[in-house]
Amino acid sequence: MGEIKLKDKVCIVTGATSGMGKAIARAFYEEGGKLVLSGRNEKRGQTLEEELPGSVFVPGDVGNVDDNKKLVDKALSSFGRLDVLSLNAGMLGLGSVVDLPISEWKKTLDVNLSSIFYISKYAIPQLKKDRGGTILINSSIAAFKSFPNHPAYCASKAATLALMRQMAVEYAPEIRVNALCPGPVDTPLIWDSAKAFEDPKTAVENAANTTLLKRLGTPDDVAKLALFLVSEDASWITGTAMTIDGGILNT
Repeated sequence: MGEIKLKDKVCIVTGATSGMGKAIARAFYEEGGKLVLSGRNEKRGQTLEEELPGSVFVPGDVGNVDDNKKLVDKALSSFGRLDVLSLNAGMLGLGSVVDLPISEWKKTLDVNLSSIFYISKYAIPQLKKDRGGTILINSSIAAFKSFPNHPAYCASKAATLALMRQMAVEYAPEIRVNALCPGPVDTPLIWDSAKAFEDPKTAVENAANTTLLKRLGTPDDVAKLALFLVSEDASWITGTAMTIDGGILNT
């Protein structure tokens, strides 16, 4: 039997109630992680908490400063330390620059970008106190590629990579900071994203067929990469944005 990769590591996982965040939470749990789970849907969060005994679910909106502080405080009160941030919460903010309401622009940046700043602000002192740790940001190939009617999403995802590199430089060598950049993954988010196109079903099918591997990614595909990046297997990787996209950026 192999080494348990996250044995007794205390991990905050945001966006944990669906899609990639949920798969990541399960992967971390199976490898011995002690989890603080975050999401807006309290019912789904409580169900996940029951599926992963010993985990703690904290409902909230990471776009709010105080909800991020609550997550760090809960990790410390429940488990006494903090080792890993896995930041997966996201929203789309669909609409062209002209049509997108300013409130939706601000909300998208709050959830996709500012939340990373908020939680890192509170978590980094504790990560340093606990002799290092790792921060993993779930970004997107939208950081590199434009999509119709996704200005807030694309802008926020590109900014997450700049913030990731800044934190990697500023808090090395104690803390590793990386990002993963998924392409088209079969989650509720891709189907919501497809609503920006005239024929959503065809848009998703086209995305799958455009990848070199001719399929959508799965949440478990992404979870395996996330597990690698926060584990000691990736102990010499920091300041890196790693794509996981079925090769779509090469087409």
